[in-house]
Amino acid sequence: MTRKPDGPLRRGWTTGACATAATRAALLRLWGGSFPKDVQITLPKGEVPVFALAHTDAGDGWAEVGITKDAGDDPDVTHGALIIVRVAQSAGGGGVTFHAGEGVGMVTKAGLPIGVGEPAINPVPRQMMTAQVEELAAEFGQLADIAITVSIPGGAQIAQKTWNPRLGILGGLSVLGTTGIVRPFSCAAWIASIHRGVDVARAGGVHHVAGCTGSTSEAAVQKLMGLPDHAMLDMGDFAGGMLKYLKRHPVPRVTIGGGIGKLTKLAQGALDLHSGRSQVDFQALAVMCGDPRLAQANTALQAYEIAGKPMAQAVADRALAVVQTGFGGEMQFDIVVIDRDGTILARAGA
Repeated sequence: MTRKPDGPLRRGWTTGACATAATRAALLRLWGGSFPKDVQITLPKGEVPVFALAHTDAGDGWAEVGITKDAGDDPDVTHGALIIVRVAQSAGGGGVTFHAGEGVGMVTKAGLPIGVGEPAINPVPRQMMTAQVEELAAEFGQLADIAITVSIPGGAQIAQKTWNPRLGILGGLSVLGTTGIVRPFSCAAWIASIHRGVDVARAGGVHHVAGCTGSTSEAAVQKLMGLPDHAMLDMGDFAGGMLKYLKRHPVPRVTIGGGIGKLTKLAQGALDLHSGRSQVDFQALAVMCGDPRLAQANTALQAYEIAGKPMAQAVADRALAVVQTGFGGEMQFDIVVIDRDGTILARAGA
């Protein structure tokens, strides 16, 4: 895991912002005759970053620019990736069209903001790049008929470390960003991916999804329930992010799986299960389990070693009550408590 650096954190720029800047610089070569030394764009909230050009090339009727993504102090798998945009004049009346080059994925499942069969370039980056085309076409007296091809060399390999394959985005990365800014150690990107996972599952007619706290619990729950990959939501520590979205966009059955520590916190009402943002209340755990010894435990694992499976069952039962009461409505929940080896310690619910 990337360690959070000491001191003030440096913001970075999304793939969408990099692609927009590359689009502008390439158009300046295509229509203006030369590449700029660097390029400046205005982001949706008014920020005006400047990007250095890392790659340039041009030919008859086309130009391309690459910009190296700087994600700032954010643990982002795309940090350092080269975002290349090629712009080419297209037939009159075609407007701006988008194409996936090397390392940019294609959408294969419904439920995402972009339709099936389209390159995985999200709506806001598309709007930002289109705005550049329209602005510079007016400035240079050109028709705004441009084919934009985005490439990310190595993107297919990088994408295997993301949620793209599960979401049905195949062959590479997505070009993302709503503000253009990567905010250091923000939870927003992770939670947004959970939301997209729910959308894809619902669009695919999936009636049972599962959210787990880690890879071990996910593997155990998927095997136990026989669920397909696209029914597995990358909940991680963000139980609240998943549950609140599911309450607005329900699925008939939801399984939550995790280790004894994180599910103890869920049983005690915590919705952010990260160790830095919620802690187990061992006094309350002792009362819940009817075992005074647990008040002296230092960790949930130690408490389990003291009390054994009755504690795990009490945690499962209480966690079920918490989520069913707070988020049930149209949904039925079940809870699966799992140890570090993937063994199921307790179950509760549907």
